[in-house]
Amino acid sequence: MTENKFADRQKTDYYVIVIQDVTDLRIYQLALTLLKPLSELTKQIPDRELRFQLMDSGKAIAPMITEGYAKKKSVKEFKRFLEMAMGSSDETITHLREVVILFDHQREESEYLILQYKSLSKQISSTITKWN
Repeated sequence: MTENKFADRQKTDYYVIVIQDVTDLRIYQLALTLLKPLSELTKQIPDRELRFQLMDSGKAIAPMITEGYAKKKSVKEFKRFLEMAMGSSDETITHLREVVILFDHQREESEYLILQYKSLSKQISSTITKWN
């Protein structure tokens, strides 16, 4: 009996993506990529509490994806962690909207990040829907 070295597969309409590690997930990669511009923005926010809330929600996304992936043998558990990651992404969007309202001079950077986190939330939602 041959061991299946491609045990973790995510099927799409057109092809099979082999996922061997959490780092192969685009949602994980994007969550980490967004941390640097988010951090740069938070350095410009004078409101300490909002700065911390924004970074906390942004920093929580990738670890939740990682923890869920570690429990991927239970599809229900994996999806639960992805839902929490999506919640943190959506929370980050809300904090970015607060930045736009309270600190107009960071509008352009904030709106750019809002679009990026909206895309991330949609991708997480799609992963939840498609993961088998």
